[in-house]
Amino acid sequence: MQPTRVRQTAVETATDRALELARRFGPAVLRVSLAVVFVWFGALKVLGVSPVAEFVANTVPFLPGDLFVLGLGVVEVVLGAALVMGRSPLIALAIAAHLAGTFLALLTQPEVTFQGGNLTLLTTEGEFVIKNLVLIGAALTVAGHSRRQVTEENFAKAA
Repeated sequence: MQPTRVRQTAVETATDRALELARRFGPAVLRVSLAVVFVWFGALKVLGVSPVAEFVANTVPFLPGDLFVLGLGVVEVVLGAALVMGRSPLIALAIAAHLAGTFLALLTQPEVTFQGGNLTLLTTEGEFVIKNLVLIGAALTVAGHSRRQVTEENFAKAA
């Protein structure tokens, strides 16, 4: 029975190492990944080549669509750039709030986001909106980690 325990220990050791790497680098990778998505999607809007520009514009029919999409693109580029340059929890929270606004499309465009009015059957646009739950989770994780890291750094300086 000894070889089995040795293999299990090797697996446990490899798992522990992988988890330590995830703990060490995961938050930074998540922060940069979120920033890349925001800068990229925002730049597409600013350049007028976003495949979702019409969908986004129609989400707020009471605003001029072209200006709204352009402004949103600028905000996304700025938020993404700020996120990649620093660890500000406020930037990550602003991103989460921005993403929460995307759910407005489910209310203003149900015929576009749901198949045949069925709230359980999403269209491509509906999936585009719902996947933002993951990005909100990422932004909240980045904000929480950033805040904890800032607090730990301040505590270390005071000691």
